[in-house]
Amino acid sequence: MAADRSDRDEDKRDDHDDRHSRQDEDDRRDRTRGGEDSDRKGRDRDRSEDDDDEGEEKEKKPSFFQKTWFKITAVIVVIVLLIGGLIWWLIERQYENTDDAFIDTHIVHIAPQVAGQVTRVFVNDNQVVRRGQPLIEIDSADATAKLQQAQAQEAQAETQYHQAMATERGAQAQADSANRDLARYRMLQRTAPLAVAQQQIDQATAQAKNSIAQRDAARAQINGALAQIKVDKAQIAAAQLNLSYTHIVSPTDGTIAQRTVAAGNYVSPGQEMMAIVPLRVWVTANFKETQLQHMRIGQPVTMDVDSCDVEIKGHVDSIQRGAGQAFGILPPENATGNYVKVVQRVPVKIVLDRIPRECHLGPGMSVEPDVKVR
Repeated sequence: MAADRSDRDEDKRDDHDDRHSRQDEDDRRDRTRGGEDSDRKGRDRDRSEDDDDEGEEKEKKPSFFQKTWFKITAVIVVIVLLIGGLIWWLIERQYENTDDAFIDTHIVHIAPQVAGQVTRVFVNDNQVVRRGQPLIEIDSADATAKLQQAQAQEAQAETQYHQAMATERGAQAQADSANRDLARYRMLQRTAPLAVAQQQIDQATAQAKNSIAQRDAARAQINGALAQIKVDKAQIAAAQLNLSYTHIVSPTDGTIAQRTVAAGNYVSPGQEMMAIVPLRVWVTANFKETQLQHMRIGQPVTMDVDSCDVEIKGHVDSIQRGAGQAFGILPPENATGNYVKVVQRVPVKIVLDRIPRECHLGPGMSVEPDVKVR
């Protein structure tokens, strides 16, 4: 039993030594960790002290926007912008402008008035023509034949007229002779009743009436012949007019555009063959109705044309009485449905004072006019 007790005592001593050794190791680890923590805390303190030093330096140094010269420059810039804006407003308020403007003119569409085959075309695309200049020649054989036929009918009517005149003269002579015979018989009947039989008087009366009837018939033939002559003359005039339609000339000065006809084509009345753009053009500018308050006829206009780098002068010629939509095929009916007010545009006609030679202006080209309203 003593041996067992000694063994337990040794085991207790060994356990006690193990616990002391483990505790020593734990103490060493804690000291090591404490040293690391203290080093980390020291570094953090050093870093915070450096950051405090930098913040103090930044607080001591003024920012870029707090510098005096920057504030003075900013004030000067603001004043210049305000003055520039005021000057711009004072200038711009004197003008009304729009980009909804274009060159306009009354385009002349050339179409035949008679049917036929085109024999010659005298002009080409974009060619300048003058009033009365030949454009197109149409085959005139049919028109010439109709003219000759009308002339022949007139000659026939003239012959019938002369024949009727001769017949009327003969009938008039017979009527005069029969009237004289009737007058003699009636005189003899009054002076010597037995010298003239009643049968002779009746025959003379019938002869006089027949002669007058023949004379009236001849006069009617004369009137018919005169009427036929007038009809034939009208047909001749129509045939001559149709013959003249085969020779088409330019109705105005201008430039050829959209030529679609060539020699050999068969054309019908009303078929468009080409167009002529007159040399006289103007500008149609669609201003908003709110821009017309101070706009008046005769005010000067300065225009910038996209097709040429030249400033063109003009003046306001007229202002259309009504907005453009009122003249559409289907004008709006504001009295029906919901109504939303929309600012309308009104066409203003601007006449060009002078067109520079280097500018080729045509209908549809864009223009930006500035109207001086004040």
